Amino acid sequence: MDDIQKHVLAERALAVARHCIASRYAGAAFAYVAGSIMRGEGTTFSDFDLVVVFPSLQRAWRESLSADGFPVEAFVHDPQTLAHYLHQDADSGYPIMVNMVATGCIVGSDIDSAHVIQAKAASMLAAGPKPPAGADYDMLRYQVTDLADDLRGARPPEEVAAIAALLYQKLANLILLGRGAWSGRGKWAPRLMKKLDAQLAAEFDAAFKLAAAGDGARFLALADRELALHGGRYFEGFRQDAPLEARRLG
Repeated sequence: MDDIQKHVLAERALAVARHCIASRYAGAAFAYVAGSIMRGEGTTFSDFDLVVVFPSLQRAWRESLSADGFPVEAFVHDPQTLAHYLHQDADSGYPIMVNMVATGCIVGSDIDSAHVIQAKAASMLAAGPKPPAGADYDMLRYQVTDLADDLRGARPPEEVAAIAALLYQKLANLILLGRGAWSGRGKWAPRLMKKLDAQLAAEFDAAFKLAAAGDGARFLALADRELALHGGRYFEGFRQDAPLEARRLG
């Protein structure tokens, strides 16, 4: 698909989004239309995201639907519920909603309010994630250690591949968040890693491909190298308390 076709696809998606908001979300103050199609990176199989904002709602929700042939992921909020999820995103290290709002095309009647929230989201995105610390950081280091240790012994190729698949996201999180960069799930992890450090991303990709084929040595070495930047393997001393309410009679 060339640039002209991508532009046409984005314009068509925006028109479909406007109609969808008017017909399905009547009364909404504004919305952000986001996703790869709107960035000019979409394909004929891509969906688009809608962050729909009403003046007030009892509760937020998300839903998946089809509109004129486009798959649509809709996130329906009012300003307070949207603020909650924007901050939750920032705290998690995965700025999914923040990205949608910061980069989305604004449609609707209350454009001024939409711009205010968009500016806040853009500021959060530019500030980057909080430095890794606390229980979540300890858990991440422990999980990378535990999965890396599973790669140390001699195992059948299919077990190495399964372990590497689990380690992929955890190690990507440690690499990205440990360097002050946002992390991402699924397809976003390699994209963000490449943006951060193309050479490291290529090394990660090559090591994972070998592990997926049954040879985990390079992926293990990469995990050990990253753990060394965070104090080394983390097993001895790890503790996770169960919730107080985690009990049942009988």
